[in-house]
Amino acid sequence: MTFMKRFIPFMKADPVVAVVRLAGSIGSGPRSPLSDEVIGPVLERAFRRGKPRAVALVLNSPGGSPVQSALIAARIRRLAADKKIHVHAFVEDVAASGGYWLAAAADDIWADTGSIVGSIGVISAGFGAHVALARQGVERRVYTSAESKSMLDPRGAKLADDPELFTGRFWLGAQAHELGLIDGIGHLEPKLKELYGDKVKLVRYGRRRSLFQRFGATFAQDALAGIEERAAFARFGL
Repeated sequence: MTFMKRFIPFMKADPVVAVVRLAGSIGSGPRSPLSDEVIGPVLERAFRRGKPRAVALVLNSPGGSPVQSALIAARIRRLAADKKIHVHAFVEDVAASGGYWLAAAADDIWADTGSIVGSIGVISAGFGAHVALARQGVERRVYTSAESKSMLDPRGAKLADDPELFTGRFWLGAQAHELGLIDGIGHLEPKLKELYGDKVKLVRYGRRRSLFQRFGATFAQDALAGIEERAAFARFGL
């Protein structure tokens, strides 16, 4: 019936909201869960196909590359302005550092009471194996500089006047709401029905993986990326 409504002039079509999942660490290249190269085409389809009333971003990311975060966020804002489409962000477990940057590209941010939000600060992480031959050990190296990442301040007047916001700290949903980091507590389907009515249709868009990728032909690279991603989530107890 919804399909028919689109082609019958006197029938009012049910509102459509495109849903894009942004999950994983933010990096560069085709093997990263979140890079502009990978997620860009997905966002383009979501904004341009079927004249959606809005686009909803479902976020679960501990952050990653600041450049890729900027590229993805800029693409979201560019598409929203071009198509005049409202963007909602829904945080699942975590939207931290670059993950929060992506959330802030939306017009409003909703989270669960247990969601982790914030960690606005610079972080660089890697693995060192300089004693691997002698001791077969792996060293974890993490470098941070929280105060220099005030560039992650995209919400302007919505933020509370709190010096702790840019120290790299993170908060659970309710406190993040008090600080102005999110607009409220809410989940995807209930909130979209509240905003667009019970007949709202959610159309989900995701990454298209090749047959080569599906059968694990890049196992070694994916395994290493998976270790790094688990380490990133582990910083938030996840």
